[in-house]
Amino acid sequence: MNARLRALLQADPLRDPAPLIRRVYAYVAYRIGDGPDAEDVTNETFARALRYRDTFDASKGTPISWLIGIARRCVDESFHQARPMLDSPPDREAAGDLAADTVERLTMQAAVSRLDERDRELIALRYGADLSARQIAQRLEMTTNAVDVALHRARTRLREELEGRSSEEDVRAPSADRRVRNSGPAPVSTARRPSEGEKHR
Repeated sequence: MNARLRALLQADPLRDPAPLIRRVYAYVAYRIGDGPDAEDVTNETFARALRYRDTFDASKGTPISWLIGIARRCVDESFHQARPMLDSPPDREAAGDLAADTVERLTMQAAVSRLDERDRELIALRYGADLSARQIAQRLEMTTNAVDVALHRARTRLREELEGRSSEEDVRAPSADRRVRNSGPAPVSTARRPSEGEKHR
């Protein structure tokens, strides 16, 4: 292998795509939710990356940072083209109880969706794309310290969302019990019945 070919291969941002696909998909899923829409956005991200791979500049960042920049644009476009969402997903026949990890993932996904746009972006970059605080700072044009502070606040708000939803469910259950306890039979009248003599008066 000559030096020119080796240099081209080393500069190719997609030479090891498998881990990049996982990280891009995880980032997108944090932003818009797990499932077919996330898969479509991930596919579009890599389709664009393939078309514009010659624009990658290793001196400006890593392949994953470059791909996340493309993915962010694809996510933003998907929001503008989003179809109306159903209030609840269509019923599907389940093959047994949901696995605990599935429930946890859906709970986390719902909590992330209730965060504001900036917090969702920070959580997605850190835990979806697995970027370091320094890489996030470069991507968002912030200082590393500012990213650390913002991430701490985003994690705090996410934890409050998770704990708040759990508390709401705990509060609703006792109130239902009280309604059941208060819905017993009507009280029996204690009025005195007339005697036999009074009936014939």
